[in-house]
Amino acid sequence: MSTQGLPMKVPAPDLPARVRIHEVGARDGLQNEKETVPTEVKAEFIHRLAAAGLSTIEATSFVHPKWVPQLADAEALFPLLGDIAEAREVSLPVLVPNERGLERALALGARSIAVFGSATETFAARNLNRTVDESLAMFEPVVARAKAEKIQVRGYLSMCFGDPWEGAVPVAQVVKVAKALMDLGCDELSLGDTIGVATPGHVRELLTALNDSAVPTSSIGVHFHDTYGQALSNTLAALQHGVTTVDASAGGLGGCPYAKSATGNLATEDLVWMLNGLGIETGVDLTALTATSVWLAEHLGRPSPSRTVRALTPPPSSPSHKE
Repeated sequence: MSTQGLPMKVPAPDLPARVRIHEVGARDGLQNEKETVPTEVKAEFIHRLAAAGLSTIEATSFVHPKWVPQLADAEALFPLLGDIAEAREVSLPVLVPNERGLERALALGARSIAVFGSATETFAARNLNRTVDESLAMFEPVVARAKAEKIQVRGYLSMCFGDPWEGAVPVAQVVKVAKALMDLGCDELSLGDTIGVATPGHVRELLTALNDSAVPTSSIGVHFHDTYGQALSNTLAALQHGVTTVDASAGGLGGCPYAKSATGNLATEDLVWMLNGLGIETGVDLTALTATSVWLAEHLGRPSPSRTVRALTPPPSSPSHKE
């Protein structure tokens, strides 16, 4: 199949001219792998993502290795990314759970961090071993210290659209926790559809409710999982609302180790294909990005789940048989 000139650019009204992709494959994607990926492979993955034009690449996590052993090499990995960090053209956020995690990140020169909360009590207990209020109290000194150090802070909020134990999550409940995160001083809020149950109308309702509670659209990012095939339609609904930051994972890697019903993240390639067709700028070279996901899939020993990666990658040639 020839892809010359495809997808054809057909802009739609009332959509942003540019979208910033917050690439989470190196952290959110690899933390869900059964086998630990070698540090050198992770570093090469991040370098390839940067070369493909991604300007925000979440590098790793400073969670205690006992909880996320796949990312236990944060201290070894981050120094291997020094050339990217020094260029200042690519942001390398890292996840921190508490003050100890922040200390570890700051010691390595991290300039952008993220904390991660939950909109539901059950997931807060399973993921953070705390209530929602206790987790917010834990984040308060982390965010305060980071802001004092002029560090960019993102607040992740999980289970914004549904919870595998509690079911549907009331919009007002999500807004309450989201507002509390922003009131701590977070610069950005990422709304997580952790188990992939959101639909476009639900997305619009939550975004509108957040605006009504003085959380501006400019501070909101969206993080969709594709469990029911809704990630792109939900993203489009968010774009129509004015959101310009979208989380995605190269090759569709990821899930959530604490929510078994969470499948892969929205694939960055699938997102870029759609945005290219809408004439929305991302700065991402889709060919280079696809090649990166194919390269990583070879290291992981399985094909990428991204539909775009599969469509753009020629199938392996069959060996010829001679009589």
